[in-house]
Amino acid sequence: MKYLGLDLGTRTLGVSISDTTKTVATTYGTIHFEEENYEEAISKLSTIIEKEPIEKIILGFPKNMNGTIGPRALATLDFKKKLEDTFNIKVEMQDERLSTKEATNYMIKADVSRKKRKKKIDSLAANIILQTYLDKRKD
Repeated sequence: MKYLGLDLGTRTLGVSISDTTKTVATTYGTIHFEEENYEEAISKLSTIIEKEPIEKIILGFPKNMNGTIGPRALATLDFKKKLEDTFNIKVEMQDERLSTKEATNYMIKADVSRKKRKKKIDSLAANIILQTYLDKRKD
């Protein structure tokens, strides 16, 4: 069984997946959907969940920098409930503050063009969210 890492945006859902030992996260791709049409995102996500043996979903939780919960975090909590209701899989939240910035910095250091960064940023952010969660479990 594997873990699935998700980074929810208003029009994209970055996806990453763990190995079966739940040690290493790998980018899986990005799901595109109409703005805030989370049912469409879940429908597209279902094809991945049908293919892969997913035990748990790790969803990035976008708290404000001061730790408070804003509109994006509230939308993410609604999405969490939809995921649980649709797939009957446990969903855990992982603080994702600065994950997108970290992903951007990785790609800049790797000299990835701006155009390519835009295509890969969501799945890499999901990968960072999932890897952070996996690393925390080892402590």
